[in-house]
Amino acid sequence: MAAPYENVPPANLEGKYVAILVCWLLGNGCLFSWNSMLTIEDYYSYLFPKYHSARVLTLVYQPFALGTLAVLTYNEAKMNTRRRNLFGYTLFFISTLLVLVLDLATSGKGGLGTFIGICVISGAFGVADAHVQGGMIGDLSFMRPEFIQSFLAGLAASGAMTSALRLITKAAFENTKDGLRKGALLFFGISTFFELLCVLLYAFAFPKLPIVKYYRSKAASEGSKTVSADLAAGGIQTLPQQEAYPKQLERLSSKELFLQNIDYALDLFLIYVLTLSIFPGFLSEDTGSHSLGAWYALVLIAMYNVWDLIGRYIPLLKFLKLESRKGLMLAILSRFLLIPAFYFTAKYGHQGWMIVLTSFLGLTNGYFTVCVLTSAPKGYKGPEQNALGNILVLFLLGGIFAGVTLDWLWLIGKGW
Repeated sequence: MAAPYENVPPANLEGKYVAILVCWLLGNGCLFSWNSMLTIEDYYSYLFPKYHSARVLTLVYQPFALGTLAVLTYNEAKMNTRRRNLFGYTLFFISTLLVLVLDLATSGKGGLGTFIGICVISGAFGVADAHVQGGMIGDLSFMRPEFIQSFLAGLAASGAMTSALRLITKAAFENTKDGLRKGALLFFGISTFFELLCVLLYAFAFPKLPIVKYYRSKAASEGSKTVSADLAAGGIQTLPQQEAYPKQLERLSSKELFLQNIDYALDLFLIYVLTLSIFPGFLSEDTGSHSLGAWYALVLIAMYNVWDLIGRYIPLLKFLKLESRKGLMLAILSRFLLIPAFYFTAKYGHQGWMIVLTSFLGLTNGYFTVCVLTSAPKGYKGPEQNALGNILVLFLLGGIFAGVTLDWLWLIGKGW
């Protein structure tokens, strides 16, 4: 028996634009909590002045994210994608709520105990990110490229939105007693609500969209076992009889997929090694004193996030999308010239040049991420695209982990 939607696409791709919007919101929710923690860096620097909180929190987050994703990627063919993603979004919601509870319970006081609590929550964010980012990109890899692009744009939008919200809350409470803390609490209250919205969207709205059901049914007909729970949530109980299509159900192993796409994996690793060796630690601590004062680091982080978001929309213009595999590798390697550029600008340059460099860092980060992740899955079956999506995200997080570790090298010679 053929699966519903197996051969005939939904009329006029019904639900396409709603799906793009939901993917954007879900991408936003994937990093909204973590970006919230990074964006209130001015508050944590005040609470924990001796602990290099921007660097430490990032360094705590990444091993949990990378280790969890490595296990999930190894077992991706047997994973229940629905359970995986719902667990991730729910953990984001609970962890964000705990940030609020911890601050209220300690009355906004710093100290080692509170900092350790924040670090534990940062680790929980890492576990949640591994579940959601790998699960969602794997899931969307066998759907339309616009869905991955929208999800990735949502990831960047979370940074831009959190930066904008932080600037607003900082300005609103700047002249009030305990204003820094009030702004941070309001900020995390908004984050908690948004994470709950993402749980509800993924649980009840996304699986019922006709175009999503079509692509998941198509993946199931090609042998994917990860989509059955999502299909059931969408009202499709009958899967195609897999015994009838033995050749169709054959798929490349994860090792074969990796070897065929090793350049794409290295692209993502190199993109994020560079980005995270500069952002956010270097921008938060090592850019000197300028006329913007306490606003300077916030402005730099906001500019990075805004241009990262813009960069993720540029590949929608086909003539501006770089798809050559050699071209991508050369362009990504050339970004490493930004390291000496940032060093000398921080030492000798004006704050305007630092803002320009930070904007370019964000623009190229977003642009190349979308180019790689929308080009790589082409030509594969659904289960292979899901596996490849997980492999690529593993290398992406590996690059982030290496980057935040290398970020500590900026402290050499600074007496720490």
